[in-house]
Amino acid sequence: KMAAAAGAAVAAAAGLWSEVNRCGQNGDFARALKSVNKILQINKDDVTALQCKVVCLIQNGNFKEALGVINTHTKVLTSDVIAFEKAYCEYRLNRIESALKTIQSASQQTDKLKELYGQVLYRLERYDDCLAAYRDLIRNSQDEYEEERKTNLSAVVAAQSTWEKVVPEDLGLREATYELCYNSACALIGQGKLNEAMKKLQKAEELCRQSLSEDSDVTEEDIEAELAIIHGQMAYIMQLQGRTEDALQLYNQIIKLKPTDVGLLAVIANNIITINKDQNVFDSKKKVKLTNAEGVEHKLSKKQLQAIEFNKALLAMYTNQADQCRKLSASLQSQSPEHLLPVLIQAAQLCREKQHAKAVGLLQDFADQHPASAAEIKLTMAQLKIAQGSVTKACMILRSIEELQHKPGMVSALVTMYSHEEDIDSAIEVFTQAIQWYQQYQASQTRGANPKSPVHLSLIREAANFKLKHGRKKEAISDLEELWKQNPKDVHTLAQLISAYSLVDPEKAKVLSKHLPSSDTMSLKVDVDALENSHGATYVRKKAGKLTGENQQKEQGQGEVKKKKKKKKGKLPKNYDPKVTPDPERWLPMRERSYYRGRKKGKKKDQVGKGTQGSTTTGSSELDASRTASSPPTSPRPGSGAAVSATSNVIPPRHQKPAGAPATKKKQQQKKKKGSKGGW
Repeated sequence: KMAAAAGAAVAAAAGLWSEVNRCGQNGDFARALKSVNKILQINKDDVTALQCKVVCLIQNGNFKEALGVINTHTKVLTSDVIAFEKAYCEYRLNRIESALKTIQSASQQTDKLKELYGQVLYRLERYDDCLAAYRDLIRNSQDEYEEERKTNLSAVVAAQSTWEKVVPEDLGLREATYELCYNSACALIGQGKLNEAMKKLQKAEELCRQSLSEDSDVTEEDIEAELAIIHGQMAYIMQLQGRTEDALQLYNQIIKLKPTDVGLLAVIANNIITINKDQNVFDSKKKVKLTNAEGVEHKLSKKQLQAIEFNKALLAMYTNQADQCRKLSASLQSQSPEHLLPVLIQAAQLCREKQHAKAVGLLQDFADQHPASAAEIKLTMAQLKIAQGSVTKACMILRSIEELQHKPGMVSALVTMYSHEEDIDSAIEVFTQAIQWYQQYQASQTRGANPKSPVHLSLIREAANFKLKHGRKKEAISDLEELWKQNPKDVHTLAQLISAYSLVDPEKAKVLSKHLPSSDTMSLKVDVDALENSHGATYVRKKAGKLTGENQQKEQGQGEVKKKKKKKKGKLPKNYDPKVTPDPERWLPMRERSYYRGRKKGKKKDQVGKGTQGSTTTGSSELDASRTASSPPTSPRPGSGAAVSATSNVIPPRHQKPAGAPATKKKQQQKKKKGSKGGW
């Protein structure tokens, strides 16, 4: 009976293995897994069955369960037996460091492990090692996957060019597929060759359409979805070229397609946010949600993720979310302590909160802790000081940046700022220090020789011109002599030098003036007739002729005294009476004359426009209805009628009948009836 039972079990296992084999060939791994589980019920430590179970789980996408089976049966499934499957599960579960350790611990490096090793190195951004791994694979492999390896190799070169700014070497790859063209375009973008990159992307788009259109099952929507990543790079190039409207339009078209690649969507959303900046923040807040999608962190490089986080912090600042901005920038600073952007964002947020002194202190602390980045930080500090109006303090900060003191841009900025503050001595000192730096540098480079570089000579020229402009001719002499010594044929410099010496040493000026070219050498070969007949000279010639005629008349009567032009007699008024003395105040406005008594009282127009809106000129006693009821009405005063109660028995001034004007009341009443809706 036992032998019969054992034989039945063996027969059953054989049937199950046949089922597993058939299902594996048909790609039905779910059904194969059921048969494998039945085999394991017969023999739970069957190595082959366990391997098959792991493979079936991997094919079905159950990487976590497959890794659990491997870790549960470590005694049976040793690293030599199942190293690739374990490393692949860890790789797909984004446990990249664990996958690397598993690969490195394997006793035998198979081709499959080498392929996976290259992928792991790429995800870890170890591009140099990755490049070497793929080169070795291409050199020692001959199968149908050669094209894929070349594509991966070109992707590594593109990543080096983009993220490490390494000039890519020519790999001699024939760009026969759209993937190779795309990677080549990415490498060109990293080098800044945008026009060439755009042409490569256009070629990649054409190849992609050709290859996909050959498959009858592929729809136009499928083709557009595949082209989304190519169009995304095209839009990025447009953005770099300043064509933001075109880039924005293309970005939005890609988002409307709703691609499944969360990494692509995150990058496009981030780029749209950078275009919006501090404008259209509502759209940016919607787009930033795409950067928070699940799995984005596994699809993008570290620098891409860092850029997205920076933009999130800036968006929080622009939307007045101060706490969120501080939280994000602090997190970024803890991740990258030496990076400039987090501290700059924090300083910007403090400035928005009017805490400029605190912002400057924060920047100063960072500059002290990170001397390598001190120059950029101090430039920002100087900008903040200028914004506060402390130009002199800003100059002190700029002059403390030793590596930039001699730069023409820095010299120009300092001189301009000192000139604005009217501190000419400090501006000249800036010029002097920069010139001395170049003298020392030139001496160290030329071993005692003293040739002047173009930048050095330009600084001397600017220093001389600045001193001459501000009346420092004595101080300008040494600079002008140096310039003339470098170029004795420079007539302009010689003229400036003579002008400067004329105040200090006239004799020296006379000696130098002998070096000026004679008038014969200075004459220009000009065709006078052609010049006079040229367009635009006619008016000048006519005017000159007219003046010449006047000069001739003057020359004829040189001894005569210039005749004064007769003044025209002013016109007198028609009612002018010479016997009556004119009013001495006739030139003054009527209101300013001593005899002005004001306009006649009681005019309605006098009540308009006097005093502030809603104010009255009457006293509180005059507004008391009880007093005015028993007292006779006083003469109307401007503004008093507006404050009288409607129940008072006193007739308001605007209802009184002026003497000698019986029609006035009637007209006013008619006007009131026409415009009023209720009774007075």
